[in-house]
Amino acid sequence: MDNSSGVGVLDKAALVLTALESGPATLAGLVSTTGLARPTAHRLAVALEHHRLVARDMQGRFILGPRLSELSAAAGEDRLLAAAGPVLARLRDITGESAQLFRRQGDVRVCVAAAERPTGLRDTVPVGSQLTMSAGSAAQILLAWEDPERMNRGLQNSAFSAAALAGVRRRGWSQSVGEREAGIGSVSASVRSPSGKVIAAVSVSGPLERLSRQPGRIHAPAVVAAAERLTQSLRRSGD
Repeated sequence: MDNSSGVGVLDKAALVLTALESGPATLAGLVSTTGLARPTAHRLAVALEHHRLVARDMQGRFILGPRLSELSAAAGEDRLLAAAGPVLARLRDITGESAQLFRRQGDVRVCVAAAERPTGLRDTVPVGSQLTMSAGSAAQILLAWEDPERMNRGLQNSAFSAAALAGVRRRGWSQSVGEREAGIGSVSASVRSPSGKVIAAVSVSGPLERLSRQPGRIHAPAVVAAAERLTQSLRRSGD
């Protein structure tokens, strides 16, 4: 089978990425695996590193870069959104509260799907809304499993503490009482990619007069179940 696309530089870049699938490689290792000339292999690896498709480990060896994970997550977003509609609608019907799906984008979290309570007092979060990462149960979920450095940065000026995030990791769900907005409570749980990475947060939110000062006691089981349904749908679609 001819693996040539007719665009030589892309074919050679693909050789470099394929070579790194099996793990870290020195420049000499890349040359041996790909059959490329040493200057060519070096030039391509450095160019791919510039675009974060390749990175270096602590020993200076070439490894696959973080941009590949980001692209993979983006590819999975369509599957996530396709599954989210009925899951959020069911969660809304079970809890009687508005349900949302949040994803992190840099220093904010974005509502990418929602099912609103049709009548009565409710917390409305339109799709596309950008909310803070420093308050709210969804922000806790999206920060709790980050690497320590990013987590510590996120905790600066936040309404919750490192101890609170440790509790989130232990329980598997989070709650907030008036953190983001006075009089509003919420409960959230994590949606994970097939690799186990937290990629989204499922939430229900509403007035404290219905959710109480301990909203997790009321709604955590339903929210966790909804998050697990979305996680399972991504695993099935990734098979």
